[in-house]
Amino acid sequence: MRKLLNTLFITTPNIYLTLKGETVVVTQEETVLGRVPLLNLEAICTFGYAGASPALMHACAEKNISLTFLSRSGRFLARVIGETKGNVVLRKTQYRISEQVISMQYARQFIFGKIANQKWILERATRENPMRIDVPKFKEASSKLTEILKEVVTCEDEAYLRGLEGQAALLYFQQFNDMILQQKEAFSYKTRTRRPPLDRVNALLSLTYTLLAKDVGAALEQVGLDAYVGFLHKDRPGRQSLALDLMEELRPVIADRFVLKLINKKMMVSSDFIMKENGAVVLTDEARKKFLKYWQERKQETLTHPYLDEKINWGLVPHAQALLLARTIRQDLTKYPPFLWK
Repeated sequence: MRKLLNTLFITTPNIYLTLKGETVVVTQEETVLGRVPLLNLEAICTFGYAGASPALMHACAEKNISLTFLSRSGRFLARVIGETKGNVVLRKTQYRISEQVISMQYARQFIFGKIANQKWILERATRENPMRIDVPKFKEASSKLTEILKEVVTCEDEAYLRGLEGQAALLYFQQFNDMILQQKEAFSYKTRTRRPPLDRVNALLSLTYTLLAKDVGAALEQVGLDAYVGFLHKDRPGRQSLALDLMEELRPVIADRFVLKLINKKMMVSSDFIMKENGAVVLTDEARKKFLKYWQERKQETLTHPYLDEKINWGLVPHAQALLLARTIRQDLTKYPPFLWK
């Protein structure tokens, strides 16, 4: 498995990126703010960019360094990638599966992993904070998720599978606000709002999901799969459908847990956010830098992968799952093993 290299995050306004030799030069109005060797980078991610030179784009494409552009609020805009060098047989098999009934086998596993991890999040909350949450309420929700999981295993209808996913998400997010144990007045969750996020919790969730999707998309491309052709999410121009498929099982344990940690440990506070005229809630520039620092630190923490039984960084989990997915498509594995965290 390849080494997890660094991602260069650009959060300062009006930044222009250029290339000098084998080094990325970060400039702002003629002033050089920093230099980073390309050798040390796996990806570059810029928020509210002023631009990047064609020479840098060419070098990133040539060296397989993902160059991603996001809006100031973290919304995905575009990604510059190089020539696709994945296994052509693997991709042709992926395309065939996406058009056949067999795609349901993969869709079920993605959704099973997502709901199982949502159930684990609720169960862990009852163990860790039995005096601060409504344990019977959480146990009831967990029991209902177990019943939904039983239906997912045998589901053969795509529309019904999506309905089961929706039921599970409703049950899970009905408990989400109760898992916010600190700063309750500033961080209150009522319902999921996306474009734009209308409260601080949704602002954190949206940005975290965006970054996770970027990591999953890069992992799929790395193992030779086409991130844009999915089995659960249908094809849509510009949407990395397979990345959205694969990240479903990772949302609870990577993204949601991270957001709850930021709030409950007071790593992010109310003053880190601003409200725009349209009601959107976004992070300030300084808060975004702090958020990204915490995100990178989280990705460096280690775990033992539940299926591979190998000690890896959390940042490598998307790469491990992408590898397992590729092996399943090649028929090296009989069934895709979702990431089930305990």
